[in-house]
Amino acid sequence: MNPAEIDNRNLDIDPLKEFGTMGPTDIAIDLKTYRLKVSGKVGRPLSLSYDEVLKHPSLTETVLLICPGFFSNNGRWTGVNLKSLIQEAQIKKEAQYIDISGAHGKNVRIPLKTLDQKKIFLAYRVNGETLPQKHGFPLRLVYEDAYGSDWVKYVDEIMVS
Repeated sequence: MNPAEIDNRNLDIDPLKEFGTMGPTDIAIDLKTYRLKVSGKVGRPLSLSYDEVLKHPSLTETVLLICPGFFSNNGRWTGVNLKSLIQEAQIKKEAQYIDISGAHGKNVRIPLKTLDQKKIFLAYRVNGETLPQKHGFPLRLVYEDAYGSDWVKYVDEIMVS
């Protein structure tokens, strides 16, 4: 299944206990030292604690997570808008991409122009529950129309380029 070709509006929400996982599932993040960094082509780099991230306006979207050949899970993800975070960091006009990195070394590049076209944000809740560790706590990239391999878990950095 290609996520860009699936209309999930009439699909049931899958219970969280049935969600599959791929990649690292055992990375424990210490919230006392955790920081989400926003850097690169910005005028005001950010270093936000988990609590500071939670103070940003939230959004909730139903987005289908597909790992081809393994599982597909339709979930209600809640988190913070990427565009608002990079705007707070005063993104420079010449910027074209954001690179999202996780604590496990996973990275994905997203064209800035797609941030308004798709549901792309950092989730800290799924189906009304705090994002579990095995699903990327404290923050996981939700990336509509992309395969699960691009849904970076344990997000700790946004690099604007």
